[in-house]
Amino acid sequence: MRVTLFDYGAGNLHSLAKALATTPGVEVRVQEDPVKALDTDVLVLPGVGAFGAAAARLAPGLEQMRRAVADGLPCLGICLGMQLMFDTSDEGGGQGLGLFRGRVTKLRSRRVPHIGWNSVEEDTALKAAKLGSVYYAHSFVCRAEEPEVVVGWTTHEEDRFPAAVRRGKVLGVQFHPEKSSAAGVRFVQAFLEEVRT
Repeated sequence: MRVTLFDYGAGNLHSLAKALATTPGVEVRVQEDPVKALDTDVLVLPGVGAFGAAAARLAPGLEQMRRAVADGLPCLGICLGMQLMFDTSDEGGGQGLGLFRGRVTKLRSRRVPHIGWNSVEEDTALKAAKLGSVYYAHSFVCRAEEPEVVVGWTTHEEDRFPAAVRRGKVLGVQFHPEKSSAAGVRFVQAFLEEVRT
């Protein structure tokens, strides 16, 4: 199974590639070109970075990526990667993929960014990973306009926001599996195994 990390200048690629590679039979590669990144079995949009800069790197292949994912290419978005799956963001200009309707807005809490471990109220779609507590590092969150796509919630102070959104083979998570120890590795493995079968 070929898994491609689309590199839009965000950090954390090494630890994420390592977590993905723990699944047997998975070959991980990194690709900076948004169109070439689509020549894969699974597309991964990594976290860390700002929406505006990432959207600019995505722009030359935006329509092709949107079409490929809509046509069934499995896709995992992590933190900023999940935010890029939405329409737009208050963090910067540019268009997201629009795979989920909604906008990315700043956390409504006293302490921003939200950094550290927090629990996920899981939906059945995430149960296989037995998540429990996972690691977050973000200042912005997705506000989904379609409640049915939200498969996990997290609360930071008084702000309750989607921890995970899903439609078919497209899954976005606000937390960082690659920083979430054994639970994060289980999560990544469960997603890749599910896609494979």
